[in-house]
Amino acid sequence: MADTRFKPVVALVGRTNVGKSTLFNRLTRSRAALVANISGLTRDRHYGEGRVGEHPYIVVDTGGFEPVATRGILVEMARQTAQAIAESDVVIFLVDGREGINAHDHEIARLLRKSGQRVLLAVNKAEGMRHHADLAQFHELGLGEPHPISAAHGDGVSALADEALAPLLAEQARESGAADPEAATDEGGAHEHRIKLAIAGRPNVGKSTLINTLVGEDRVIAYDLPGTTRDAIEIEFERGERRYTLIDTAGLRRRGKVFETVEKFSVIKTLQAIEAANVVLLLIDASDGISDQDAHIAGFITETGRALVVGLNKWDAVDREQREWVQREYDRKLRFLSFARVLHLSALKGQGVGPVLKAVDAAHAAAFAKLSTPRLTRILQAAVEQQPPPRKGIFRPKMRYAHQGGQNPPRIIIHGNALDAVPDSYRRYLEGQFRDAFNLAGTPLSVEFKSSHNPYLKDES
Repeated sequence: MADTRFKPVVALVGRTNVGKSTLFNRLTRSRAALVANISGLTRDRHYGEGRVGEHPYIVVDTGGFEPVATRGILVEMARQTAQAIAESDVVIFLVDGREGINAHDHEIARLLRKSGQRVLLAVNKAEGMRHHADLAQFHELGLGEPHPISAAHGDGVSALADEALAPLLAEQARESGAADPEAATDEGGAHEHRIKLAIAGRPNVGKSTLINTLVGEDRVIAYDLPGTTRDAIEIEFERGERRYTLIDTAGLRRRGKVFETVEKFSVIKTLQAIEAANVVLLLIDASDGISDQDAHIAGFITETGRALVVGLNKWDAVDREQREWVQREYDRKLRFLSFARVLHLSALKGQGVGPVLKAVDAAHAAAFAKLSTPRLTRILQAAVEQQPPPRKGIFRPKMRYAHQGGQNPPRIIIHGNALDAVPDSYRRYLEGQFRDAFNLAGTPLSVEFKSSHNPYLKDES
């Protein structure tokens, strides 16, 4: 992927509930932005990647723009939108084709004209507009020809993106003539990117407090009230020579406990943050024991294949007897996390926090480990010699060689004959052999089998 500094930036601007997040999801071909019929749902800027042909660009989804706001959250939303406009290369101003123009649209248009940025006017929800006369009213905004689109159905979106990016891509092509041809391979280094670390867990387990302790300042709100953090908040910092992006997520409650619509979206954003992370720190309240919800969160983390570190927080608040009980409960409910390192800490007092980033670094290194085919094959052959796979009927599976099929999490592909008959217990045996040999602590490991095609077997289809 090219350096994001050279990607054009497209900002989506408009008043609340005109479809900016829907258009953002359509342009990025994702569901990264929150979409619902709730005014003002998007508060901060959201960034995603779109693509026109082979050319990537950055899309910025903004909160509903209330330029005349004088107090409260609307002022901050307006400030975020103004920042998005300032850092963009082109602005798409979205209006509602069904509701028509209102005073806020005129005020936003005035500010956009004053900004000096290139602006495209997009009339959303225009699937019912059959005649150009229906669009005539939008000319009074003074932003040129209106572009009728339907973000929900995709009508006119591709043409809008093409027109928004065409001048920028042409200029980029002219400037790239003298560019260093080796610049595109700059990102081929081993692990020079930031480690994205998501802090996940139930509400009020100390996630924000831990982040503040790691960073060394009060960067996120830490308050003794469940659900203080509503969206995933990213914080960049450096420790030594390593760079990190900490993601403070909203606490995940049991599904039956989620009443408010906005809190349901917080759950969605937390799950998306876990998927986007390189490593997840699952924080558990030791004073509250191991709950079924902790197990559900851990299960989702392992299903996504993320590297994992477990932190038993508030360890200073439990006595020896309760610590032993917590450990027994952990072994019973979370035994499937045997690959993850468990840390005992107190985020509030800073006790046991020192090893956290070391464990994160180790889990990240394991998740992105490069496993050579010769060594994988030698380990496989030694494991088979020590304990052959069980027969199925008159045949015994024959394993020939192994190679790495992917990273984060590591995937090991084993080739041979009759491998469909290998039981899960033997798969787990091989996983343990590979994990020990390569020291793959802190990351899930996928072992897959691929049987060779028998050329003497006739195809009767």
